[in-house]
Amino acid sequence: RQHTPEGTINAFMEHLPEIKALGVDILWLMPIYPISEKFRKADQKTLIEEVDPAERDKYLGSYYAIQDYQAVNPEFGSDEDFQRLVQRAHSMGMKVILDIAANHTGWDHEWVTTNPDFYTRIPEGETPWNPEWMAEHPEFYGFLEETRMTYPIDEGETDWWDTADLNYDNDELRDEMRSAMRYWVREFDVDGYRCDVAMQVPTDFWETVRSDLDSIKPVFMLAEAEQPDHLDYAFDMNYGWEMHHIMNKIAKGEMNVNDIREYLAKDAETYSKDAYRMLFITNHDENSWNGTINERMGESQHAMAVLMTSLPGMPLLYSGQEAGLDKRLRFFEKDTIEWGNSELRSFYTTLFDLKHKNQALWNGEYGGNLVELTTNQPEKILAFRREMNGDKVIAIINLSAEEVTFRFDVAPDMAGMNNLFGTKADELLSADEIAMPAWDYILLTNK
Repeated sequence: RQHTPEGTINAFMEHLPEIKALGVDILWLMPIYPISEKFRKADQKTLIEEVDPAERDKYLGSYYAIQDYQAVNPEFGSDEDFQRLVQRAHSMGMKVILDIAANHTGWDHEWVTTNPDFYTRIPEGETPWNPEWMAEHPEFYGFLEETRMTYPIDEGETDWWDTADLNYDNDELRDEMRSAMRYWVREFDVDGYRCDVAMQVPTDFWETVRSDLDSIKPVFMLAEAEQPDHLDYAFDMNYGWEMHHIMNKIAKGEMNVNDIREYLAKDAETYSKDAYRMLFITNHDENSWNGTINERMGESQHAMAVLMTSLPGMPLLYSGQEAGLDKRLRFFEKDTIEWGNSELRSFYTTLFDLKHKNQALWNGEYGGNLVELTTNQPEKILAFRREMNGDKVIAIINLSAEEVTFRFDVAPDMAGMNNLFGTKADELLSADEIAMPAWDYILLTNK
């Protein structure tokens, strides 16, 4: 929707060469399915019926209020367009995964009428959520009172009242959802899924789906969750939400490197080495709801990008990040990304090229273990090395808003290594003390 002025599959396809040139391996597409019209949102708190009729066409609704799991949204294009996109991406060496919200549908999904028992019900005698808001929306309130259906509420008690909550105690629902997920792999050759709010669907369902999909072709599965048992079998990767929040707080001066240290220790105890964690400094939710990279991270954003690429895990690049996207994209409307020349394109290309070429930064068991290089400034300087099959990377990052002079407790061996970029010349690293400006980074590689 937001990648091009046209907002179509075919227009997006023209951008594949430059996306590939960045070093992207997997394309995660937000939901491509038709969006429900019933109880469609104009914004987080407003029904489309509450806005001027002349303005309603611009409110396209939430991608996650899915009307039909086995169709392409005609706003984006046709089945044939999507087939060509997948084929083109594959021909360029990229994989394609689809976003799917399996814990809820839009209110005009056919199941609401044909299979109301697929949905979570409001117990008799209980009032639907948020009665104050419902009093202002009698049509919706009356619908809930009549059907006794409920809708998802996130941990922040946000009402996603444009969707109806599914009930996974129903075996027939499970069969139908499995069939829908097999459809895109079998008929369109997609390579897996990013599963929205995966923690709100039972793990045993995901494990069954994984077996189904792998029987068609090996797939890649990403869970929007931090639930360790997801990575036992069902999923290859989950969200590094906690690490992301730590980076945001370090950027604001509310946390420091010690918090990263604690996180990494806990992460190593919780997950096996072949469990991938997705690392990111922005995504569609962060951008729309919590702010742009500039708003949240300011001058620290380059250092945080180096961190997300050099730590164990797989980095995410959100559309527009490489162009310095500096606006919160509207979630329910067409809101085209402003593309332009930016040094960030070269910056990310350089980082991802290193991740491809230097085995120390490869993912999971194929990459090197992280070994911290301790200094006399433990709250501000994060330094570590990773090695694998003769490849070596040393990362030194000043994660503070001030210049820091520090020394290593034991000087690392940097012979034959080159500084990928940053403001420090390699020869300065041999000095007893090193001065690094605020948010500076040094990334040494023998490749």
